[in-house]
Amino acid sequence: MFDVYITRASKYLPNEPISNDEMENYLGLINEATSKARRIILRNNGIKSRYYAINKDGIPTHDNATLTNNAIQDLFDESFTAQDMELLSCGTSTPDNFLPSHAAMVHGLLKNKSVELNSSTGVCCAGMNSLKFGYLSVKAGNTKNAICTGSERVSTWMQADKFEPEVVNLKKLEEQPIIAFKKDFLRWMLSDGAGAFLLENKPRGDISLKIEWMEAYSYAFELEACMYAGGDKLEDGSIKPWSDYHPDQWLKNSLFSIKQDVKLLDKNICEKAADSLVLALTKNEVNADEIDYLLPHVSSYYFVDGIKKSLAERAITIPDEKWFMNLNKVGNVGSASIYLMVEELMHAQVLKKGDKILLSVPESGRFTFALAYLTVC
Repeated sequence: MFDVYITRASKYLPNEPISNDEMENYLGLINEATSKARRIILRNNGIKSRYYAINKDGIPTHDNATLTNNAIQDLFDESFTAQDMELLSCGTSTPDNFLPSHAAMVHGLLKNKSVELNSSTGVCCAGMNSLKFGYLSVKAGNTKNAICTGSERVSTWMQADKFEPEVVNLKKLEEQPIIAFKKDFLRWMLSDGAGAFLLENKPRGDISLKIEWMEAYSYAFELEACMYAGGDKLEDGSIKPWSDYHPDQWLKNSLFSIKQDVKLLDKNICEKAADSLVLALTKNEVNADEIDYLLPHVSSYYFVDGIKKSLAERAITIPDEKWFMNLNKVGNVGSASIYLMVEELMHAQVLKKGDKILLSVPESGRFTFALAYLTVC
């Protein structure tokens, strides 16, 4: 078994940062009216700017594969080129196509050589799943290196024209032409971007991060889906897939929109985040006071106090100065968020040899949590 190091980290954020007041200029107005929920949601989530891979005319400037490829390109130089990579592992919630896989589409843009591919799906943990595949490959000696990514291009999913058929349908039914909060909520939460790591079996350069361990926990056995797309939730909590609906219902009910059960989210996300963190630390015999930096992916600053309270109830306290987040600047970029945090921290010139970093990523899809523990080398 080999040691595994994150030797380089890079990111790609498309176009210019977009302020809260500019969002509807890009996403558009549904039923020609400003969202009543927008200001409340933005006030709670604490996001000040984000990035979209579309322009003000709503025209895409990048697809997901291109965002990912652009992030990967910044990992290469004369000492490590695209010809040197052995494995490409890509995670995303929002692939450009159902088929082929996201990793295959990214590899098509790289145009380098034959490599092993892995595509991880899901929600926010897709990026951690892609990282774990690369970690295990290098650790086992299957490959000497791996490039792992997390990326999202969600802006086109949230544009107003995607919801117009549903609004028209509601008018025909003489109902209020307002889309459900479970759909409107996420329009003000999510953004675009990509991050990439180079994993190797030896450290490189001034700063490398040794991956000590990775753990993941699913609570799908006891909790129903919370965040979903490509179907709709029934009274019994099950998801009826898009392919079981008549095609004329796909647009009338915005079946492909991303939806979130906010009550289920609020009830479970903080407690399960704390439970999974305790399980991981206990299993790997790590004390909370050994952690120098906690990088928690949160969709909203609203949840930070709840997570702290849940941890305190489990006798774990991590001081505020050890929490490192950049949600307010880059937005919630789903599976890419943890990559963007690590990339910023690695380039912040604050890390010291021996520092310990804990990554914690929740996924509200059906409540999955992934963690990793890193040592600065």
